[in-house]
Amino acid sequence: MSPQSWQKSSYCQEGDACVHISTPAPTSVHLTESADPAKTVLATDPAAFGALLQTLKASKRP
Repeated sequence: MSPQSWQKSSYCQEGDACVHISTPAPTSVHLTESADPAKTVLATDPAAFGALLQTLKASKRP
């Protein structure tokens, strides 16, 4: 991964493929997955990332 600061998802177990998140600028959110050999980085803005998180949280409700 690049030298920017990455945070591992809190839903990741040790040894599993994990999503990593970085905010290199106030207007940018970067995501990558540790099992991806190409180390592809998906870039989005904070509003879109927030909407994704809200959707994921809502889908976990019983």
